[in-house]
Amino acid sequence: MTHTTFLLSKDPETEHGGDMAMARVLMAIAREQVDEVTVICLSSAASSSTPGMTRVPKPRVDPVRLLVGSARKRMSLCHVRYDVPELTSAIDGSDADVYVAVHSYMAEAFLASGRRDAAKLTISSEVSESLIWRLTRGMVGRMEAPRIERDELRVASAATLVGTYDRDEVDRYRARGVDSALWLDLTFPADRRLDLTQTAPRLVFMGTRTFPPNEEAFGEAVRLWPRISAGIPDAELCIIGEPAAGGSKCTLPPGVRDLGFVDDLHAFLGTCRAMIAPIRTGGGVRVKILDAASKGLPIVGTPAGVGSLGPVLDVAEFGDDAGFIDQCRRYLLDRDAAVRDGSALFDVNAQRWEARIPHAAVERLVTARR
Repeated sequence: MTHTTFLLSKDPETEHGGDMAMARVLMAIAREQVDEVTVICLSSAASSSTPGMTRVPKPRVDPVRLLVGSARKRMSLCHVRYDVPELTSAIDGSDADVYVAVHSYMAEAFLASGRRDAAKLTISSEVSESLIWRLTRGMVGRMEAPRIERDELRVASAATLVGTYDRDEVDRYRARGVDSALWLDLTFPADRRLDLTQTAPRLVFMGTRTFPPNEEAFGEAVRLWPRISAGIPDAELCIIGEPAAGGSKCTLPPGVRDLGFVDDLHAFLGTCRAMIAPIRTGGGVRVKILDAASKGLPIVGTPAGVGSLGPVLDVAEFGDDAGFIDQCRRYLLDRDAAVRDGSALFDVNAQRWEARIPHAAVERLVTARR
């Protein structure tokens, strides 16, 4: 009998985001492969009697505590934030065989617990926090990034397996002596297939712009749009997702609409010819790519936007403006091309799931099988 416990920095019942979307898929697959799946999570919600879930109050960010803890424990500010005694106590009170830390920093509480020598640890790294800190924390972030990388390597070396969503990250870990690094070849189960046969010349950009790489990509989409839409009557680019703090920092050109959120996302995507992902700084989880593939919505992406999913889903990458613009124009001008490519993408994604290709990698992670 195998009991696997997921260690989450967010409450999967009340919080969202790419990491939680992937965690839900991981847990759904895990429930098919192990005898028992439970969750220990940091949460701002009131405690509840949800079966199999232990909520630990999420501590507020206390700069003084973080600075003192970082100096005393020689950890990065990122990792020391999640070295929470109450979380460690919850782990001590559990009895799983395998603990899956979703994000490297969630391994800290396990490594401080009495379960460290009695159970196995695996890590779903999601995305290197050093990248995020470099982009979002100014000078402090640039100074902390090497310390975060050091912490990520330390916890990876203590784990039985480290799963990543990017082949390049696997190579980086292995080059630094972590031979247990595993590429999580994970795609989503098929959703309802979109019918693109009646679509107008409309593209969509999706992404929470409070995340700096998405805000950067939004700026790229706006910059490229006049060349994408030139001479195409009624061409539209619709922007979906939470805007950055303070709203858009640029004037939107004709044809671009910032919609924020839509009531029925699936229905809205059925009015679009393709999703664009002009990401310049990326890594880790590409949830929007996986979501589009599961629905059969064509994708126009950069190498950073598509990442390791390009060959998996047979999605082309466009590293230069000219190629990206041409592919966007192709879909705006040729609805049949969007229909064909969307259908092919849906089928590739569905066939992988039916063949249980994603399940094989997840099984290794949740059972700690080397």
